[in-house]
Amino acid sequence: MISEKARKAMESIGLTSYEIKAYTTLLTDGALTAQELSMRSGVPYSKIYEVLGKLEEKGWIESDGSRPTKFYPKAPATALEAMRVRMESEMRDAESVIVGELMPLYDKSGAKEKPEIWVLRGLHNILAKVREMVLECEKELLVALPAIAEGITKQVQPALRQLRENGVRIAILASESTSSDVIKALSRIAEVRLKDSMFGGGVISDGRQVILLLASERMGNEPLAILAEHTGLAGFAREYFNYLWKEARDIDGR
Repeated sequence: MISEKARKAMESIGLTSYEIKAYTTLLTDGALTAQELSMRSGVPYSKIYEVLGKLEEKGWIESDGSRPTKFYPKAPATALEAMRVRMESEMRDAESVIVGELMPLYDKSGAKEKPEIWVLRGLHNILAKVREMVLECEKELLVALPAIAEGITKQVQPALRQLRENGVRIAILASESTSSDVIKALSRIAEVRLKDSMFGGGVISDGRQVILLLASERMGNEPLAILAEHTGLAGFAREYFNYLWKEARDIDGR
């Protein structure tokens, strides 16, 4: 009677299977009594009055005062508008009660929302998070590798190799001053391009997580990185990486 897409849309806003059957039957057949509607829609007679009551309450049908009572469908646009207004009103009421009662508990507990940005200090902490991002990556890993961070990449090469075997795209933008041995090793497991004047680096996993490595002459003493699990920031970092990637040269000199 109606498409599966329309049926799912009606279910998504709270109509049951019986309610959908009853309403769409009224749309196609016009005003009907409860008994007639039960027979034509396939809704059991033992359920029909409950279904009609719910539809009337939700604003999808109306009834007259005849005997026996006849039920009429309202226009879908009218029914949806009435439902929207009611749901917004219910949402405001629920929000008032929930915020009024639960916010004092939240404030009293001292709980904090999960941050989206962290500062990572020390090679061990940075390496652990990079390795975790690599292992969790499913589609695309982008790496900007300043020469000063070569040591980090060497230690995650086994994980990168496994990622490549899993079909994940790996693109590494390396500094021109990166050693040839490292470039040769990376080229076996990733797409590699070279870029001069790299002032920092980072790792972007699936466009949703990013670690920014802050280049410093003191990298060997206390490396510093910023971790963001914010899709907007990760998306911006990915766009910037792709911009640099287009300007970089292939390792064969092109």
